[in-house]
Amino acid sequence: MVLSDRSIKLEMAAGRIVIEPCDPDDIQPSSVDLHLGSDFQVFRNSRYPYIDPAREMPGLTEPVVASAEEPFVLHPSEFALGTTLERIALPDDIVGRLEGKSSLGRLGLLIHSTAGYVDPGWDGRLTLELSNVANLPILLVPGMKIGQISFAKMTSEVDRPYGHPDLGSKYLGQDAATPSRMYLNRRP
Repeated sequence: MVLSDRSIKLEMAAGRIVIEPCDPDDIQPSSVDLHLGSDFQVFRNSRYPYIDPAREMPGLTEPVVASAEEPFVLHPSEFALGTTLERIALPDDIVGRLEGKSSLGRLGLLIHSTAGYVDPGWDGRLTLELSNVANLPILLVPGMKIGQISFAKMTSEVDRPYGHPDLGSKYLGQDAATPSRMYLNRRP
C-alpha cells in the first residue's frame, strides 16, 4: 500500500524514513518532492569505442559540478547522471519509488531510465539517469525540484535489505552521482 502524506510524516517523525534535508512543504499527498544536487557525471564519448558493462572503464565519465550561476545544460538526446540533493534512508519494510515531476516530463526531461526503485535498507543520495528527449536544451539548476519519491509498506521486513553482504550492493552510502559499477556483478 502506498503511504499517504500523514503516514509519511509519521514514519519520518519516528526516524524510519529519513529525507535530509526536507522542507515540510515538499510533502505531497502521496510523495515527497526531491531537489537536484550540484554534481553530475557526463560521458566522455572519445575515451572508448563502446561501453563494455562487464569491465571497469576508468574515465568513461567525468564529474561536472553545477551551480545557480553556472547551471548544467542537458542537450537534446543527451544522457548524464545527476543526483538528488537529499539523502534518503529506508527501513527494512518500506520500498521507495522515484518518479519525475510531471511539469518537467512535459518539457522532455526524464530522470530515470530503469532505476526507479529504492530498496528497503537503502541509505544515500539517489543517482538520477537524466535524458533530454526534447528538441531544445534543458537548463538544470541545482536546488530545483527534479522528482518525487513515494513509499510503499512491504508485507513484512525483507530478509536481505539493500547492503546485505549476500547481495553485493554497490551503491550503499553514495553521496554523489555515481557511474555504473556493473563490472562488480558476480559472473556465472
